[in-house]
Amino acid sequence: MASPELIWLPPPVNWRERIAALGDFGDVLSLARTRLDFVQTNALDQIVRRRWPERPADMQPVRLALLGSSTLGHLVPALRVAGLRAGLWLDVYEGGYGQMLQELDDPRSGLHAFRPETVLFAPDSERLSQVAALESLRDELMALWRKVRAAGMSVLQQTALPAPPALMGSNEHRLPGSRAARLAQVNHHLRAWADTEGVDLVALDAAAARDGLAAWRDPALWARAKQEVRPAAAPMYGELVVRVLAARLGRSRKCLVLDLDNTLWGGVIGDDGLNGIVLGQGSALGEGFLAVQAYAKALSQRGVILAVSSKNDEANAWEPFDKHPEMILRRSDIACLVANWDDKAANIRLIAQRLNIGLDSLVFLDDNPFERTRVREALPMVAVPEVPDEPALVPDILSGAGYFEAVALTDEDRARTQQYRGNAEREALREGVNDLGGYLKSLQMRLIWGRFDEANKPRIVQLINKTNQFNLTTRRYTGADYDAFVQDPQILGLHMRLIDRFGDNGLIAVVIGKVEGEVLRIDSWLMSCRVLGREMEAATLVLLADEARKRGLGRLIGEYLPTAKNGMVRDLYKRLGFAEIDQTRYVLDLAQYAPVPPPMTLESA
Repeated sequence: MASPELIWLPPPVNWRERIAALGDFGDVLSLARTRLDFVQTNALDQIVRRRWPERPADMQPVRLALLGSSTLGHLVPALRVAGLRAGLWLDVYEGGYGQMLQELDDPRSGLHAFRPETVLFAPDSERLSQVAALESLRDELMALWRKVRAAGMSVLQQTALPAPPALMGSNEHRLPGSRAARLAQVNHHLRAWADTEGVDLVALDAAAARDGLAAWRDPALWARAKQEVRPAAAPMYGELVVRVLAARLGRSRKCLVLDLDNTLWGGVIGDDGLNGIVLGQGSALGEGFLAVQAYAKALSQRGVILAVSSKNDEANAWEPFDKHPEMILRRSDIACLVANWDDKAANIRLIAQRLNIGLDSLVFLDDNPFERTRVREALPMVAVPEVPDEPALVPDILSGAGYFEAVALTDEDRARTQQYRGNAEREALREGVNDLGGYLKSLQMRLIWGRFDEANKPRIVQLINKTNQFNLTTRRYTGADYDAFVQDPQILGLHMRLIDRFGDNGLIAVVIGKVEGEVLRIDSWLMSCRVLGREMEAATLVLLADEARKRGLGRLIGEYLPTAKNGMVRDLYKRLGFAEIDQTRYVLDLAQYAPVPPPMTLESA
């Protein structure tokens, strides 16, 4: 019986030797990033739990509770190992069998003692198919979701596997009361209910449609052990859950770095010339490369940045984008292109620098196994998928890998390619300018600011929950929290957008202040890294001080709560003139504050 495999990961070569020789935690991460099966996943998890009982400093902690009506224990190791691949250290609680409501309602339950950040509801398909009416199921699920949120936890909901065998075949939907048809209805309506309540889904039904139901569910195991998900499918199950958790925390990848020759077209542009490369209709291979480009283009349109790293002369690299009639991708789709004869790992570093994003935001797509291995070894934080020789299969590999998982889509996402293309142009301009002040003035920057409102809610909530580096406290807030902030007169919520002569950078900064007596305490201060180095910090402080004075307040108090990612802002308050109160708090007396005019105009939205 086939099992869903993590086929985008390289196979674990010399598995037994590698697991026996594990040294530091870097060896663990390297092994976790290979194509482990159920047995290998469990073996790695056992070693990690025994040898690393405490969370490594650079792993982000996540407390996840599983509440379901089937056996779930065999899925827990796979969740933890999938977490390792995403930089998450999962602590997982498994609720009692069929005790979803009881665990929530009993304040003395193990669930409440565990204090999870997220609760994943995993009802089995048998149970979901037996609910008498869809309205009853809706009310039951929404009640569970609301109980979780009322307790200060977030919710994930698993969709149903399409388990029961069909009775009529292709037209099963015409049989009243059919369990298979009912489950199809449940999954259809579940998506609408989840959207209404702001609940994110783990789409097992979509995975089963891709891999085949037999890869996910074994009726014999259900009868014997009440396992809804086969053990062999556990590694993929862990992947699906962790991707959503990572997306919520801003850990999804942001940029797809593309090779050119034999990746976007067949042949070598420098040798074969524009008319000699294989691309376009009428050729099976050429249509396969079109499929790769079409998928990359679609990713770009939903917010993924596209870049190019190619061993080529730059003029040759650009020529197909500019002149080939069959090219789907054009110059305007590429935020950054680096084409030379240097090592690709070095050029990928340069791309990250020019775009001002972390290396752990990148995915590198290359047909050449040597280049893939080289980049994996030199830059282990860069995701490098295994790809088949047949280009038409590459989009399925990229999609299945889930690198660009998202739980929401905003207008800012759709405009991201042009924003980062502008970043690369700004970086190129800065490389040729010695006078930083003159460079900043030449950008002709305008900072457009406003208070929290309904129109900008999706982007603000997204930024709060995905920003990790320039984030003083890394507090996460939901849409419901945002609504409460808007209604609370003691909360000052500000958002900022930066525009310059290269274009609109979008909504790039958020500050949440809380009035406490005569003090404005800065609860959250976060900013997109793509506008670093432009004195946005000083401009934001000017706005904060002005708003505090309008409220008759005399001091600002800022907090810095260190994480594995936000070391870059460790000294921010000191640099801005705040005095240290203790290790985490800083104060600025507004009577003594004399702002330095920032190199931009400040405009109210």
